[in-house]
Amino acid sequence: MPARTTDPRKAAVLGSPIAHSLSPQLHTAAYEALGLADWTYGRFDVDEAGIAEFFAGLGPEWAGLSLTMPLKRAVIPLLDGITDTAASVEAVNTVVFHADGRRTGDNTDIPGLVAALHEAGVDKTDRAAVLGAGATASSALAALSRICSGEVVAYVRSERRAEEMRGWGERLGVAVRTADWADAAEAFEAPLVISTTPKGGTDHLTDRLPARVGTLFDVVYDPWPTPLAAAWEQRGGAVLSGLDLLVHQAVFQFEQFTGETRPVLAAMREAGLRALG
Repeated sequence: MPARTTDPRKAAVLGSPIAHSLSPQLHTAAYEALGLADWTYGRFDVDEAGIAEFFAGLGPEWAGLSLTMPLKRAVIPLLDGITDTAASVEAVNTVVFHADGRRTGDNTDIPGLVAALHEAGVDKTDRAAVLGAGATASSALAALSRICSGEVVAYVRSERRAEEMRGWGERLGVAVRTADWADAAEAFEAPLVISTTPKGGTDHLTDRLPARVGTLFDVVYDPWPTPLAAAWEQRGGAVLSGLDLLVHQAVFQFEQFTGETRPVLAAMREAGLRALG
């Protein structure tokens, strides 16, 4: 963890495309809340071909980087090491620059998912369902490995994706059963459903909800609420959004970059809500 300092420090989010990222608003709000006037947080459009050159140009004022697609795996060869959490899903969304020159990677999406669920009162579940099979789905499985004692059913669109999810389950120690996307409405019988699909991916399922539902974690945050989330709330179920994930994972990044442990979650969430209008 970087030592606290009064020297100007920099952090930023990298990815491509990146204009939509709320990370600058979240981190800047945390700096302002704690009076860290010498800290700045930027946004840079960087793709896989340009990440090595970007790293080469960084000076000692840099404390850390947040990474989004397509850099979460491309960055790994540039680092001196990654945490077990990042290694478990082969994805880094957080790079910390240490005073001794080391560059290490972490994945805060996984503890961010767990923390968001904990905030909503979901500490344990005996089964769960995951909609989708991309990078966020593997992070969801990693989070579920910490809180789910039973089976996780993953609803996917192809056998290739099914094999990938079963493979992640074996690697993460999660009992994963895969099912065809055509049967995705069956997921809603689970006490916890994590939807990792892009916006619009679950809109056709809104009229297939059962009378009673549990907790839905929909990783979309713009536009919000999604049709599924709105229908879920009408059934009386608990709903978490992608903003909940975004702010919780950002808190973990902020702590690693700055060495600060004073609470900033509320400031980040307010900034996110304000940015989304």
